[in-house]
Order: sequence, then C-alpha cells, then structure tokens
Amino acid sequence: MKQTALIRLTLSLVFVATLTACNKPVAPVSPQEITAGTSCTLDGMTLADFPGPKAQIHYVTGEPDYFCDTVEMFSIYLRPEQKKTITGIFTQDMGKTDWEKPQDNWFDAKQAFYVLGSKKMGSMGPTLAAFSGLLAAEVFAKEFGGKVLHFNDVTPDMVDLTGGVVHDEHM
Repeated sequence: MKQTALIRLTLSLVFVATLTACNKPVAPVSPQEITAGTSCTLDGMTLADFPGPKAQIHYVTGEPDYFCDTVEMFSIYLRPEQKKTITGIFTQDMGKTDWEKPQDNWFDAKQAFYVLGSKKMGSMGPTLAAFSGLLAAEVFAKEFGGKVLHFNDVTPDMVDLTGGVVHDEHM
C-alpha cells in the first residue's frame, strides 16, 4: 500500500513540475528597427525601399519574421497552420511616421486600429494602414477612404495574398 501511495505522489510531483515548466513566463520582446538590409521574410524585398506600414512577428525560438506590409503580417498570423508561439507582434504607427519612408514608431499590432480599403498603397499594393489611436485612423479613413477595424476584426479573406506576392511577375 505504501508503495502505491509513493508512486502516486511521485507521479503527481512530476505532473506538477511539467505543468510549471510549460507555464514558464516568456520574456517581453521589443520591436527591432529595420535597417537598409532588413528583408521581408516572405518575398525577400528590402523593407526600407518601399512605402507604407511594416510589421514584425517575434517567436519564443528563432529569429523574428519581418514583413514589408501589414497584409503579409496578417496573412501569416491568421493562418490556421501557424504553430509557432508568438511573443510579440508589432507594426508602425502611420499617424506618426512618414508613409513613403516609414521609420521607428513601432507599437503592439494587437492594439492597433487598421484602415482597410484606402487609396494609399503599401509595398504590395492595397494595405491595412496601422494607427495607435482611433482618432488618427478615422482622420486617415476620411481623407483616403477605407473602413476602420481593430486587430481582431481582420479576417483571412481580407489579407489574401493570391494575386499579390504569389503572382507578382515583376519581382
């Protein structure tokens, strides 16, 4: 009887230790500024050479993915087969940086307001302009057209890459 209790106790301790290890806190990450050589994970384009909001996704392991457009970032993030554990996802505040040569002004992409369907083009054509504040997104939408959405309102059909990077014969 003692042996059974000891085995149960040992298994319980192993189970608790395993759960504790799985719930280990992840260190916070910070966005990395793009350089002249930073290229897009999906298509190899140099981010600094193109207009519009850029994005980056950081993972528990490995290097971050960089995107020359928010549409690409969403297309990867919203894929059902996405299995990597994300520790941070960032975009640029287009209310605080130059559209043609965006630099700095990174913030949490999940907190952003996005304008879908504006006349402003990103590196891959139509894009989702990102803003840290609702008012800035509304002002942009009024000037350039489009609909204001929050991060969780963006759906996979809004960021379909077919016809974009997949079929771009000029690259």
